[in-house]
Amino acid sequence: MTRVCLIEDDAIMGEALVERLTLEGFEVDWRRTGRDGLAALLETEVGLAVIDVNLPDLSGIALFERLIESRIARPPTLFITGYGTIEDAVRLLKLGAADYLTKPLDPGALIDKLRALAATHAPPRDVRREAGENERLGISPSMCRLESELDRLARHPQTPVLISGESGVGKEVVARALHRRQCPQAPFVAVNCAALPETLIEAELFGHERGAFTGAERRRPGVFEQAGDGVLFLDEIGDMPLALQSRLLRVVQSRQLTRIGGVEPVAVTARLVCATHRDLAALVRAGQFREDLYYRVRVLEIAIPPLRERPEDILWLAERFLAEHGARFLDERRQLGAADRQWLLNQSWPGNVRELQHTLERACILGQGERLRLEASDVTPAETGLRQQAEAGERAAILAALVEQDYHMTQTAARLGISRKTLWQKMKRYGLSRPGGAG
Repeated sequence: MTRVCLIEDDAIMGEALVERLTLEGFEVDWRRTGRDGLAALLETEVGLAVIDVNLPDLSGIALFERLIESRIARPPTLFITGYGTIEDAVRLLKLGAADYLTKPLDPGALIDKLRALAATHAPPRDVRREAGENERLGISPSMCRLESELDRLARHPQTPVLISGESGVGKEVVARALHRRQCPQAPFVAVNCAALPETLIEAELFGHERGAFTGAERRRPGVFEQAGDGVLFLDEIGDMPLALQSRLLRVVQSRQLTRIGGVEPVAVTARLVCATHRDLAALVRAGQFREDLYYRVRVLEIAIPPLRERPEDILWLAERFLAEHGARFLDERRQLGAADRQWLLNQSWPGNVRELQHTLERACILGQGERLRLEASDVTPAETGLRQQAEAGERAAILAALVEQDYHMTQTAARLGISRKTLWQKMKRYGLSRPGGAG
C-alpha cells in the first residue's frame, strides 16, 4: 500500500481527499500546515506527496525548497494550485515537482496521477543483492564486463567517473545502473550541458541566492545540492563553456561550492559522473577543454562500445523494447519473425541503442497484428529521395550558420531561429561538431 502525505489546510477538502484516497487503497497521512507537513516528509517514510501551494504558515514553494535543501530522497510530489498561481506551479515543475492540478480539484484526475506516479516510482530494490533481468545492460561479453566494472566502482562513491561512447549508446543508462548499485535511495540528477542555454548553466549547476540577479526572487539550490548524497550526471561535458570549466574544477577539487551571489561555502557530497560522445583529449589539444579538469573527471573511465561491436545485444535489446511497448499499448503487441531478426542484425546502427529503440517503436506503430513493419521497402523511393534532399539541405544550412558564427552555439541558434537545444540535437543527428571535436 502506497503511503501518501497530504498537506492541505482546507478542512472540507482535506477530509474529502482523505476519504477518497483511502477508498482507492492509499494510506494517507494528512497534515494541515506547511511546517507540520515538512516535518512529516523529513521524518517519516512516504511514497507520494500531495501539497497545496497556498498554505497559511509556509507556502508550498518554500516547503519544497526546504525539502530540496535537506538533501533527502524526495518522494514524487504533486501540487494543488489555484488558477492565480499557475506561474508558481510551473516554477515548482522546474524545481523537480512531478505534476500539478488546478482548483476546483477533480478527485478522479488526482487519483489517476497518483496511480501513475506510484507505478513509475516504485521503491527501488537492493540491486547489489538482486540484479534481476530488467536491470541488465546486455548479454554480450563486453557489457557483462562493464557491469562487473560498475560493481567495483560503486564501492568508491566519492571518485568521479567519466563515461564515453558514441551518441545513443546508452551513457545515461549506464550512469543510472551505477547509481542503483551505489545509492539507490539517494537522488539521481541528470543535466545535459549542451542543451542548457549558456546564460543559465552556472545557475543550474551551482544555484543562486535571493537577489543574486534580476528575477532571483528566492534562493535556489543548484543540481549539485539537489543530488545530495546521490549521483550528479553531467551529460555532454565536452560542450561546457571554458569559462565555466574552471569553476567546475574548483568544486571537484574542494568538494565545496558557493552559490551565485553567496559567500558561504556549501559542502558537495554527490558523486560526479560525466559523459561525452566527443574525444576530450582532442578537445584538450585544441584548447577547448581544460587539461586539469580532464584529468579530474576521468579518474575512473567507462567506455561503452557501439552496438555494431556487440551484435549479441541487438536481438536481446529488441525483445525487451517490444515487450515494453506491448505492455504500454496492448493493441500494438508485435513479434520478431526470422526475417525481422536477420534484418536487425544486418544493420550498422550508427545511432546505436537509441536508433534501435526508435526503429522498433515505429515498426510497432505501423505494424499489423503480430507483424512488425521493419523492411526498408515499406518506404517508397520517392519518399526516400525527398527526405534525403530535405535533410541534406538542412544540414548544409546548419553548417553554413555554424561557420558564419564561428561555432558559437547561442548565436548560431539565433541565426537559424531555433533553440540552442534544437541546434545541438540537429548537430548530433547530422554528425556536425566544432573543429577539433569528434563528430
